[in-house]
Amino acid sequence: MGSLLPKALQSLVDELAGLPGVGPRTAERYAYFIFKSRPDVARRLADSIGTLHDGVKLCPKTFALIDSHQAVSELYSDSNRDKKVIAVVEDPLDVIAIEKAKQFSGTYHVLGGVISPIDGVGPEQLRINELLRRIEEDDVQEIILATNASVEGETTSLYVQQQINEVGLTPTISRLARGLPVGVDLEYADHITLKHALEGRKTL
Repeated sequence: MGSLLPKALQSLVDELAGLPGVGPRTAERYAYFIFKSRPDVARRLADSIGTLHDGVKLCPKTFALIDSHQAVSELYSDSNRDKKVIAVVEDPLDVIAIEKAKQFSGTYHVLGGVISPIDGVGPEQLRINELLRRIEEDDVQEIILATNASVEGETTSLYVQQQINEVGLTPTISRLARGLPVGVDLEYADHITLKHALEGRKTL
């Protein structure tokens, strides 16, 4: 027996069900909502998805997300940002989380993940060499290791610290204070928790 839904609707359900945190029932509700809405709602959604990859790119300095027409992130080019202080984070959404705390005026470096052998991710797949170059080029004085409070995040932070020391660079290295509960990703932390974590960071 085939699908009980029309093919076009089932196709949308299948695509939505592939998104993180979206199960089959939720996918069906989303798809039906889009179907019930005016056709222009579906077209706007489709247009947004269709232009996504052409409209967004990674900053070549920070690897944060930027508009495709920008040369570098405004969080790097802004003269009010302190280029001698870098918060090292896992993913681009972590940059947004820290910015919402309104307590940080340095710049960022997005590693692009964490060391996770079980997932086939090793140090060479992260942007650690690019970080080492930035430390030297911008005469960076402080590195804030702001990876998530997970085993993988801790392992990655330790590896980054070791690499910085091994190549003879001498910035102060600090870690976010443990205002962040273990197992909570930065993007889901509230701004007060992040504020306390930034204020209470400790030198390693």
